[in-house]
Amino acid sequence: MSALLEVRALRASYGAGEVLTDINLELGAGEFATLLGRNGMGKTTTVRAILGLTRPLGGEIRFGGERIDGWKPDRIARAGIGFVPEGRQIFPNLTVRENLTAFAAARAGVARTWTLERVLELFPQIARRLRHYGSELSGGEQQMLAIGRALMTRPRLLILDEATEGLAPLVRAEIWRCLAALKAEGQALLVIDKYVRKLVELADHHTIVERGRTAWRGSSRALSADPALWHRYLGV
Repeated sequence: MSALLEVRALRASYGAGEVLTDINLELGAGEFATLLGRNGMGKTTTVRAILGLTRPLGGEIRFGGERIDGWKPDRIARAGIGFVPEGRQIFPNLTVRENLTAFAAARAGVARTWTLERVLELFPQIARRLRHYGSELSGGEQQMLAIGRALMTRPRLLILDEATEGLAPLVRAEIWRCLAALKAEGQALLVIDKYVRKLVELADHHTIVERGRTAWRGSSRALSADPALWHRYLGV
């Protein structure tokens, strides 16, 4: 399978400090991949570089065969990378319907045509809250809305940063259900989350980041079979 996303020898910095020194990852169309590691190891910076929010110092980022490092964030988004940020960042003064429809896009070559109706079918809980403002939703509902909003852009790749952070167990289970459904429909996913045991159940393969470098890459089966990796790199 040809890669949808390829990151090779990525380097990036904030100010004078080099945060990423050698990040390598790859994700194929329809695959569910993760980016794992302890806090402060470079996961979010890697995602920011992919999205064009942090300019790389070196290396390459390719999406759909095109080199995108150096592109502006809006061009990268139009190319088909959707993003659900940590903290959700929905519009509190817009209704659920307005949050969703404001980001609707037409895009060719996407496995699933995401319409308002399809997003609401995936998230029946927010379907009942269409007229409510973003500020009136619970944290879990806001996360569902953030994922739905990203799907409305009809992304070829959906990236989620801390997908279940701060959510109650029952709400986390609903998000995992959603991600499993997206995978089953052929949506490519790159997920950052601390619940490694659940990710091992869902994801195809994983990239572990340690101090700005790719420390390990492999399948869920390989990660499950090596508890030493969990203790060394993930603190689990």
